[in-house]
Amino acid sequence: MALIFIAGATGFMGRALSEELLRRGHTVRGLARPGSEQRLAPGCEMVSGDPLDGATYRDRIAPADTFVHLVGVAHPSPAKAAEFRSIDLASARAAVSAAAGAGIRHFIYVSVAHPAPMMREYIAARTEGEEAIRNAGLHATILRPWYVLGRGRRWPVVLLPAYWVLGALPNTRESAARLGLVTLPQMIETMARAVERPARGVRILEVPQIRLRAVAA
Repeated sequence: MALIFIAGATGFMGRALSEELLRRGHTVRGLARPGSEQRLAPGCEMVSGDPLDGATYRDRIAPADTFVHLVGVAHPSPAKAAEFRSIDLASARAAVSAAAGAGIRHFIYVSVAHPAPMMREYIAARTEGEEAIRNAGLHATILRPWYVLGRGRRWPVVLLPAYWVLGALPNTRESAARLGLVTLPQMIETMARAVERPARGVRILEVPQIRLRAVAA
C-alpha cells in the first residue's frame, strides 16, 4: 500500500481522490489551509499549510511515495488570467520543489489539454507547471483533461452534439478527441491507477487515455 500526499485535498477532485485511495487501503495525507480541515475526506491525515509556500509543508511530505498536485483556481475562465499565474502556477512550482526535496518517487499533476483555441493564459500556466516537473527530473504522470464534468459542472453537456459532428469529420476528429469531456469518476480512476502503477520518466495521459483507463478498470 502506498502513502500519498495530496495538495488540494479539500477540493473538487482532491476529496474524491482521497476517498477512493482510502477505500483501496492506501494512506493519504491531505494539505489543507487552516480552517478548512473539515473538508478533508474522513480518514485522511491532515497537514496544515499554504499551498503557495512549500516551506509550510515540506517537512510533512516524507515518507510519501507519491505527490498529487490538484491546487488551482475553481471554474477557470479568461477573466482569471492573473490568478492562473499567482495560484495555479505558483502552487505547482512550490509543490515540485517541495516534492523533489522530499525525495518523492512519483508526481501526479493535472494539467490541461493543449493546444486549444481558447483559455491561452490557463494553458500557459499549466504548461509551465509541466516544464517545472521535467526540469526537476521527477518521474511523473501528467493528465491533460479539457473539462471535467461533475456536480455543478455539467453545462458543457450541451456541446455534446457539436462534439459528435466534429468527431465525425476527418479534419476535426483529432481535436474533438483531445478536447473532449471527461467525468470526475474517470479522472479519479485514472489517478488512482497511476498511484498504483507509477510512471518511469514522464507519462502523458490525454483525454482518450483517461477515458480508456477508466473503462479498462
